[in-house]
This record gives sequence, structure tokens and C-alpha cells, in this order.
Amino acid sequence: MRIFVVRRGDSLYSIAKNFGVSAGELAYINQLSDPSRLTVGQTIVIPDMQRPKTEIEVNGYAYPNISDEQLDEVLPQLTFLCPFSWHIDAAGGITPIEDERMIEKAYANSTAPLLTLTNIGPSGGFSGDIAHSIFTDMAVQDTLVTNILAALRQRGYYGVNLNIEYVQPYDREGYNNFLRRLSGTLHEKGYYLSSAIAPKESDEQYGILYTAHDYAAHGRYCDRVIIMTYEWGYTYSAPRAVSPVDRMRRVMDYAVTKIPPGKILLGFSNYGYNWTLPWKQGQAASVISNAAAANLAASVYAEIKFDEAAQAPFFNYTDPSGVRHEVWFEDARSVKARLGLVSEYNLAGISIWTINLRNRAGFAVLESTYGVEKII
Repeated sequence: MRIFVVRRGDSLYSIAKNFGVSAGELAYINQLSDPSRLTVGQTIVIPDMQRPKTEIEVNGYAYPNISDEQLDEVLPQLTFLCPFSWHIDAAGGITPIEDERMIEKAYANSTAPLLTLTNIGPSGGFSGDIAHSIFTDMAVQDTLVTNILAALRQRGYYGVNLNIEYVQPYDREGYNNFLRRLSGTLHEKGYYLSSAIAPKESDEQYGILYTAHDYAAHGRYCDRVIIMTYEWGYTYSAPRAVSPVDRMRRVMDYAVTKIPPGKILLGFSNYGYNWTLPWKQGQAASVISNAAAANLAASVYAEIKFDEAAQAPFFNYTDPSGVRHEVWFEDARSVKARLGLVSEYNLAGISIWTINLRNRAGFAVLESTYGVEKII
């Protein structure tokens, strides 16, 4: 696989001719909405038949509305699938989702499905109150564990993925004790346990996103730990890279001192954001797929630039109504740079949020860099 960066005067035909491949194949892999229109700085992935010998684990989160076509395309490249998500309530109940189709397809592709549990409340956000209830009330916790085991049996899940967020700092030890209990129960019955935690850079990093996520405890009790190294650029932030490699590296420098590197799955964002300018506090950006971002840049003839520190592409444009925009997303170069962290830190692999948005070029880079390890 090669990554070609479009220069002024390049066309898809000239690129295809130069590399001895068909323009149609390049248009398909790179999801070009208009193959006749490219823009300076756009990346074009050139496929080849070489396959790497080194394998890593790949986890993918997916919402239940994912299409069969997308599942069939991506599942062969996943170790784990996490349908998102069953919701825990303050009484220890769990609300299921329509996941039977996803579980069936996962097993058909030798992908291990994990029961993904969150403390998302009725209002749609993560609830610290729900977390507090399950970490401090043993009767509630008993009910929750019983319900988890029942769901694992009934749906045939391979194990559990915990994604508990917005936990109050004073519930840190309660969370650790719950991890110890759940780990023992699941492992005794042959089930797997993974967790997802915030991207910390030190023990002292304080706040509702960070303090209660004890890296050492997660590394001790969980089989795999997903570190959510994304959302530096987010819906309400100023325009910036979603997953800047320089910040990801700082998280990994700390993480590997607390968690065995062979247990870590590096969080991988599979989306971008489109901000309107001038940016104002509280102003929301819109999510955009990586392929749609590149096609947007080409459609408005915006040159795609590349931030070397963040290892991330971005561009600016003016829409038909005269409003300025700034878009940050991921391309083949940023995927390759983030995959480099896996070997640099000897990590177990990556975790993609989410696989709902199609990104053939990104998966082509992954396939050319690592094979996927299957555990079932």
C-alpha cells in the first residue's frame, strides 16, 4: 500500500496510470464521490497485494443501525465487536438493544461480540448518579451482576465491555472494587472483560472524566483496556484535531507505566468535525465522515493542509451563504501515524469509534500495516 498526496495538476487517471492500477479501483477504495475532481493535499491510497505478518487486535464499536453491508465489509477486520450499548440504571437493571443481528454476524466472521454496558441515563448523557448507585449499594450491585450474567447467557456474548463515564472522584475506589468483583465473577465463568477509560496523562489529572478512572486497577482486573484517545477536538471545542498524535503519545507515555502494554487498545477516531467560523464558545460543530470531508474539500477546491505535530489533515472553505468553515478529519497519513504508536509502545491493538461510518482507505492502511488477530 502506498499513500499518494495529490499535487496541482494531478488527476485520478494520471495517478492510476503512474501506479499501474485502474482508476475505478482507486475511486472505490478512496470513496471518491466525483472521481474527476481531486484537490491539492488530498490523499489517495494505492493498494497492493502485500500482507503484513504482524497481527494486532482490533475492536470496533457500532450502533445498532449499522447496515448489513457495512458489517459484512468490516467484521473480517475485527477481533471484537461492541454493539453500543445496553444501559445500566440506578437499580441495577440493564436495558437491552436490538443486537441479535450484530451478534450473529460477528460469530459468522470469527469476531468476538462483547456486551457493552454504559451508565447512560434517561436524558441521554452519562450519569454519575447511576455510577454512584452501582458502586456503593451492594444490593444494586448484586442485581446488576445477576442481570449481566443472564444477558451473557441469553444473547451468547463472549464477554463484557464496560464504558462507565462521568464518575465522581469520590467513587474511584468503589469503581475499583466493582472491577475486582466483576472480573472475578466473569473469569470464573469463562467470560472476557474489557473497559474503556479516559485519556489521562498523569495520576494527578483531576476531573469527572479522569479521577475515577484508575489506570492501574483497570490494568490489573481487565483483559483489555481501551484508552479513548480522541475528542481533543469535539462538538463544542474550538477547531482542532480530534486525535492529535502528539497528545496521544503523552497519554501512552503515562499509560504504559500503569497498564501492561499488551493489554492496551489504542482508541481510534473514525470521524471528523466541521466548525463554522469565527468560532464562539458554545457553538456546536457537526460530525463528518472522513471520506465525506475529503470529498467536500475536493468539491469546493479547498487545499488540504497537514498539521505535523498532530499528524492530522484540515482545510478551510466558504460555503454558498458566505460562512467560513474549518474541517479537521482523518486521512491515510493520520491513520498510518496513529497505527505507528501500536508498535512504538508494543500495544495489543486499536479500538475504533465507530465502524458505522465507512472508511475504506483507513482500513486499507490498517490491512497493509497489520493483520487482524482472531481469538474465536
